[in-house]
Amino acid sequence: MVVDHEKYDVKIIRPQMRDEHFKLRRRPMPPARRRAIIKALRVFHNLETMAMTIYRFQITKEESALNRQLIAAMCNEMTHHQDFQVKLYEYGARPSLLRVGYWIVGFCFGFFSRLRGKKRILRTGVWVETKAVHHYAQLLDSVDWDDDPRRMIEKDQTDEDGHINRWVTLLESGQY
Repeated sequence: MVVDHEKYDVKIIRPQMRDEHFKLRRRPMPPARRRAIIKALRVFHNLETMAMTIYRFQITKEESALNRQLIAAMCNEMTHHQDFQVKLYEYGARPSLLRVGYWIVGFCFGFFSRLRGKKRILRTGVWVETKAVHHYAQLLDSVDWDDDPRRMIEKDQTDEDGHINRWVTLLESGQY
């Protein structure tokens, strides 16, 4: 399935949520479908834990355009993390206890790329976000999603694609 990225605005970092956006999605459904949805949401949640941690540890004290972009990307990843956590609870599930491992991996990627310099930070961002877009596509195609979660996942995937474009543009311009 191809996502129409044109219908999502990647400049919106934190979309507005209203009380009526929250739903209990525990209605009867085939157990295999529910398990597949919860498993995919946990994967997304773990990967977003890693992504926000990478950005968190790439940010330096320097006042720079790159740091501003890293902060915006971290905030956006925090939003995605919250999106998936909320959906897990709506489906009557909880985040995985294994997410601490993803935090550790995120710390390693973020901290060590920062030590290697701005170019490595950007290359790490491109690599990680490319993997994320691939995972998003796989999980969007392999799970029978409800409409609301599907739209949220498509928006989050579009954001990840926006991060790739941002990091590639900075790399190509040499102004980081």
